[in-house]
Amino acid sequence: MNMVSLGSKGFQGRPVAAGRAGTIAALDVGSSKISCFIAKIEPGRMANGHAPIRVIGIGHQVSRGIRAGALVDMDAAEEAIRVAVDAAERMAGVTIRDVVVGVSGAEPKSQTVGVKAAVPGPEVTDGDLTRLIGYAHTNFQPEGRDVLHALPTNYSIDGARGVRDPRGMFGERLGVDVHMVSALRGPLRNLELCIERCHLSVAGIAVSPYASGLACLVEDEMDLGVAVIDMGGGTTSLSVFFEGAMVYCDSVSIGGNHITNDIARGLSTPLAHAERMKTLYGSALASPSDEREMIDVPQVGESDADSANHIPRSMLTGIIQPRLEETFELVRDRLEASGYGRLAGRRVVLTGGASQMNGARELASRMLDKQVRVGQPIRLTGLAEATGGPAFSTCAGLLTYSQISPLETAGGEGEGEGAPGRGSLRKISRWLRENF
Repeated sequence: MNMVSLGSKGFQGRPVAAGRAGTIAALDVGSSKISCFIAKIEPGRMANGHAPIRVIGIGHQVSRGIRAGALVDMDAAEEAIRVAVDAAERMAGVTIRDVVVGVSGAEPKSQTVGVKAAVPGPEVTDGDLTRLIGYAHTNFQPEGRDVLHALPTNYSIDGARGVRDPRGMFGERLGVDVHMVSALRGPLRNLELCIERCHLSVAGIAVSPYASGLACLVEDEMDLGVAVIDMGGGTTSLSVFFEGAMVYCDSVSIGGNHITNDIARGLSTPLAHAERMKTLYGSALASPSDEREMIDVPQVGESDADSANHIPRSMLTGIIQPRLEETFELVRDRLEASGYGRLAGRRVVLTGGASQMNGARELASRMLDKQVRVGQPIRLTGLAEATGGPAFSTCAGLLTYSQISPLETAGGEGEGEGAPGRGSLRKISRWLRENF
């Protein structure tokens, strides 16, 4: 942990107001699919203090122009985003202008910044927390990167650590550990430009493992410690939650599309058929019947169905299993190297489309030596069965994130008069007043 290594001006989008009544929209730009949820914030408050969210519009489209979470073809990506958003708008019967965006690429990086300051009054107030978090936020400067999240994870008063909420407590010196999540500036700017070409405004950005955790984790998991592994098409992202906050996140550039490519190359079949075989017959674990079960494999360039190869299912499993093992090994190594693996305890939640593969949960449990479950969105209403699974966890979590984002959206120039970050401080203060 650094004591105020102090970064970037941060993401310049307009943050979504916490608890704002009306319509909100989420856009998950992934390597395999682009999905858009439009939701209505219902009156009232849930147990967690946030307003109920009901999904009223859903649109999704096969992703184009995105590779490993990064934009590689602006025109193709723009068209795919337009189609997904248009489908959601038609279903909801509304036109959206602002979207909260999920990012799976751009190499997210975690760093914890510790800040301490004297308490000017007799007790800790909202203003003290605002000043402290804002100072860490505006002074953290990772070169070539933008700050996406600034999450207070641990407070201390006069050296006593582990304070969950210091407001109203007496002390002379207040400290806070702020988890900073940054991403490469170039990929973020390209994505923002592509979305703006669709006549949309980026209201906020969240990394996918954070959004997925907000969508799928129960309160006890967040408090006791859990690792979230978001298995997307181009990347596999991971995050660790402890004591109610995300304390670490990272990603590896391997996903479900790599398995599809392995099948296509290994069996000399078109990518479309490789994806179909992976979905219908793929498994991460071998079974005794695999040698007897035969699969038809159309060959690349062959139009005659009689020319298809016939292979045992065991051959398909033999291609899938090593790639998934490699993925979980990389995740395990990242967790161990970070030192946050112990905070996650023995609990892992898998999300993302690739987590639905038969045997993925059992293989993850064996490779990581932890208890594993497959997560799906639990904090929304209105989701159809086809869009309520782990493949849409990030998009669902973005709607939840939109209700808490003012505390985590980076400040920058142009947010108000006076010193940079003044607008961010006002947003934090408003969030504290509305949620406590």
